[in-house]
Amino acid sequence: MPAAETPQPQPVVIVVTELEPELVQGEVTDPQPLVTEPVQNGHNEPEPTQAKKHVKVTEVKEEEPGTSKVPAPSVKKSADTKATPIKDKDDDVTASTPSPPPPAEDGSTPKKLSIDLPNDSDPESTRGRKDSVWSLGDGQPPEEIEKQIDTPPLSILLIEKPQSGSINVGGDITFTAKVEAKDLLRKPTIKWFKGKWMDLASKTGKHLQLKESFDRFTKIHTFEMHIIKAKENYAGNYRCEVTYKDKFDSCSFDLEVKGFSEGQDDAGELDFSGLLKHSTTTEKIAFMYGITDLRGLLRRLKKTKKEEKKSEAFAKRLEPAYQVDKGGKIRLVVDLADPTVELKWYKNGQEIRPTPKYIFEHKGTQRIMVINNCQINDDAAYSVSAGEEKCTTELFVKELPVNIVKHLEPVKTTVNERIELECEVSEEGAKVKWMKNGVEVPTGVRSRYRVKSEGTKHWLIIDDATKDDTGTYSLMATGGTTEAKVQVELKPLKILMDLQSVTVLLGQPLKLNCEIYPGNIPGRWYKNGQLIQPSERLTIIHRTKNHSLDIESSTIHDAGDYTFVPEGYTQTLSAKNALWANSADPPRVHLEALNVQDNTVVIVAGNKLRLEIPISGEPAPRVVWMKGERVILDSGNRVRAETFADHTCLTIDIAEREDTGNYKIVLQNEAGEDTASVKIKVVDIPDAPEAPLVTDVGGDWCTMTWEPPRYDGGSPILGYFIERKKKQSSRWMRLNFDLCKETTFEPKKMIEGVPYEVRIFAVNAIGVSKPSEPSKPFLPLAVTSEPTMLVVDDVTDTTVTMKWRPPDTIGAAGLDGYQVEYCIEGTDEWILANKELIEKTRYTITGLPVEAKLLVRVKAINAAGASPPRTTQHSILVKEVIEPPKIRIPRHLKQTFIRKVGEVVNLVVPFVGKPRPKVNWLKEGQPIDQTINIRNSDCDSIMFIRKAERKHSGKYELSVQVENHIDTATLDIQIVDLPGPPQAVKIEEVWGNNVALDWNPPKDNGNAPIIGYTIQKADKKTMEWYTCIEHYHRTCITISDLVVGNEYFFRIYSENMVGLSESATATKDSALIVKEGLQLKIPEYNDRDFTEPPIFTQPLINTFAVAGYNATLNCSVRANPRPKVIWMKNKITIIDDPRYRMFSNQGVCTLEIRKPCPFDGGVYTCKAVNDLGEAQVDCKLEVKG
Repeated sequence: MPAAETPQPQPVVIVVTELEPELVQGEVTDPQPLVTEPVQNGHNEPEPTQAKKHVKVTEVKEEEPGTSKVPAPSVKKSADTKATPIKDKDDDVTASTPSPPPPAEDGSTPKKLSIDLPNDSDPESTRGRKDSVWSLGDGQPPEEIEKQIDTPPLSILLIEKPQSGSINVGGDITFTAKVEAKDLLRKPTIKWFKGKWMDLASKTGKHLQLKESFDRFTKIHTFEMHIIKAKENYAGNYRCEVTYKDKFDSCSFDLEVKGFSEGQDDAGELDFSGLLKHSTTTEKIAFMYGITDLRGLLRRLKKTKKEEKKSEAFAKRLEPAYQVDKGGKIRLVVDLADPTVELKWYKNGQEIRPTPKYIFEHKGTQRIMVINNCQINDDAAYSVSAGEEKCTTELFVKELPVNIVKHLEPVKTTVNERIELECEVSEEGAKVKWMKNGVEVPTGVRSRYRVKSEGTKHWLIIDDATKDDTGTYSLMATGGTTEAKVQVELKPLKILMDLQSVTVLLGQPLKLNCEIYPGNIPGRWYKNGQLIQPSERLTIIHRTKNHSLDIESSTIHDAGDYTFVPEGYTQTLSAKNALWANSADPPRVHLEALNVQDNTVVIVAGNKLRLEIPISGEPAPRVVWMKGERVILDSGNRVRAETFADHTCLTIDIAEREDTGNYKIVLQNEAGEDTASVKIKVVDIPDAPEAPLVTDVGGDWCTMTWEPPRYDGGSPILGYFIERKKKQSSRWMRLNFDLCKETTFEPKKMIEGVPYEVRIFAVNAIGVSKPSEPSKPFLPLAVTSEPTMLVVDDVTDTTVTMKWRPPDTIGAAGLDGYQVEYCIEGTDEWILANKELIEKTRYTITGLPVEAKLLVRVKAINAAGASPPRTTQHSILVKEVIEPPKIRIPRHLKQTFIRKVGEVVNLVVPFVGKPRPKVNWLKEGQPIDQTINIRNSDCDSIMFIRKAERKHSGKYELSVQVENHIDTATLDIQIVDLPGPPQAVKIEEVWGNNVALDWNPPKDNGNAPIIGYTIQKADKKTMEWYTCIEHYHRTCITISDLVVGNEYFFRIYSENMVGLSESATATKDSALIVKEGLQLKIPEYNDRDFTEPPIFTQPLINTFAVAGYNATLNCSVRANPRPKVIWMKNKITIIDDPRYRMFSNQGVCTLEIRKPCPFDGGVYTCKAVNDLGEAQVDCKLEVKG
């Protein structure tokens, strides 16, 4: 009888299901790489069904008595490699088939474990994977298996689709989509759309929020779209699209937004009487005039013309929007009502200066801005201001479609060859998208696909082609699509040497060899359908064409059917080896098969870990997994332990940071007990760093520092990425493409005066962390240039006065003030002279020691800091220098200074001299009157008379004295007043209509010469005075043209530079004009002949006109009788031409040419004709386009 086969130790299999494309540790270098394979429905990859050869191994030793020999059952597994999300009834029968029973234990009492296990403890959650509905393998709960279910057409990915909904304006609504992640290796991608194309990911904000969550127990991804405070325009059709690798699913749903109708505040019946009592003003007016069609009334009102306010600055404004193709030219034209007004153009609020890109043109009253070579960054809002008025427009730059110039060509190749797809487009640097079977090709750092572009050519390169690369590849551009088929086939397999059945003795080496072609094809070895992993005792060797399996010392467990399966082929090579043995072993954990350093397994957070460790022992031992003091049960949800006949398995569905630690394995059977420890290390991306700190700011740069993240993800930080953005923008820009190793960085090339924010990404071997919080906004500002022209203005014994000019360059930060510092010679300490900033460019430093030497420097201060200092070239001696006095008389005081009586006299006489001069005033050698106020300063003297009098007139002498030096000056002041009346006014003689008057000058001339007299007369009857003559200079006059028979009185006023005298002197007697007899002589008159032929008093002149603007030609003609005016162009009479208008008024002849063009130029003639003759004039008109 053959002996019963004991469970033999199997190589450990670690299965990692990747949720991320990055794996830190997935292989071991000694002795062979660790095998990673995907899990399909919880089973390993099965062996193919093929005919097998038999290998028999005969043992020389005798059998032990009393051992029972039972044939070992052969375990085979299904060959399916794909998981089906929803199974049919036939699949249910297969799923319900029981697995092979474990090896039977004998009836002896097992030994007690050294660790007490919780026998009656329940699982941590009743929603464990094995107890949940979805873990049964079918789509219905256990209690409903008997029921007949009519399943509707099911979605590929979505298990719950968003449903159409209806809300009122201002309400909230949530749409939910759910995806089961049981058979997904990573999170699916979801997109929400409105209508056909609008992607809602860029519209999130106050009214739209997109959220997602994952339930670890049910393994369901939940995606939600929240619409908050809905508006009427939110209504429409929406679409949800879910993508996972080559799987795609979508669902459409509708949203209806209802507006609030009037009178629906209550749920009951409408109160019409209440509505009529509280009707609006418009409703009352409509009711009063019998208007029932209110909507029609509103439509009529809408059609009424609205009078727009006429602009005072613009005759024609900019259009609301313009569009131009990329690379094209656009002209923005405005027409000014006032051509003299100042015009400025702005782009997004920034003033535009003339450059080769922006060209400004003037054409009459038109102002034109030409934008050349329009690019995407020219897509902006433009405005033009004229005085206080402003008009705006928006420019849209349209990108030209990118066309396919050279299409893709089909490719047919074999495995491991290089595939290169080439395409050429019409524009350099165009953005294109590579697709495979309708799904975008991943082109990340770790992707198998490489994308290359050079000029207009684009390549998609696959270095090591596999059979999975077969498909239809396409390149999408904005102007078209090209596609080509790629077919990758396996190279034909040739078996050069097949496996041979081998019989060896126990303890002897066992070696199985085969040779295949191609030689670079890897393969797998199976024993009895189980995958063989290399270990210290078992070695798998692949050298070119040769594949060998070497067992150093064969045991009874090495007997069986061996199969070699080349990867990717259906052909297999088989051999059989059968051994008979009888053994009883104590339990043992075979950690040596783990092949990892220090028994430490590294896994990336979020991935799935399946750790299989071989065990042995007869009878089958009891296995317990523990982490610390906590026992891991086989009914756990996310973390569970399972035991099989020849190995034990620890499964972590989604690894988390908390899973890091030591895991203890305890085995016990009747033969003994064994323990082992495995360390699991979960690595993750680092935490986001803290918000960076901007420590220093310049004109276009800043210095920033930050602290490393608190948690590095279990892997050292490799460096950092830095991004920045403008505060008002939402687009972040990467600043470094090579990792920054330090925790400081200096961003450059920023715009001065624009606020920015920066943020940090930490990078380790796993990936890139989430971004840090943005830094506080900062403003790049530059200090001004140094002040200019720093000179000494004045020096005294204790003070120094400096003056300077402002900096040449000030910048966007402006200028806040100046800071003055001085340093005494022989010391290095600079002392601040002004505690507060000064705005003036002159400052006096006080409190200085006498005869000290010092240097002075001045800094310009603004928000960015202090500018470089401007320092005096030589030291300054603090000692006042004697300067002889010098009076600097103003020009208006070098002549007689005249003022009227009662006016204010304020004379400022500047002078120079050091030290402060002594000032003395004298009037004609005598001290001045006490009513005159004198105020003296270091540089001038002021004479002030509040109310001038005649006595203040005279010559004043000013003397300025510094020690023995004296300077004097004389000022002549004249105070004038009104003169007195003339004296002795008398009538000397009267004859005919004439009267001769005579008088004497006044006694008081008002301290100013008499410049004339004013003579007035009055009729004795009315005594109303009338002025006969003004500004008369003599003292005698003859008054003529008096009325005969009237009697007259006369009076005279005197006048000087102040004005007329207050009173006048009148004649004591009157003058009577006697009437004399006259003889009438009737003269003879001849009638004048006013007739004359036409004569042009003003000819036509040559004129230049601007095309499009009205032009006029003018001339004047004199003739009697009135002439007939004829206009001619190039000797051709102009008759009934609507382009010309002719006018003739008061002899002025006008020809108006409406909006002339260059064709209207020529010689124009005006001809006047009457009965006495004719005349004509010519001129030349030139029209410029």
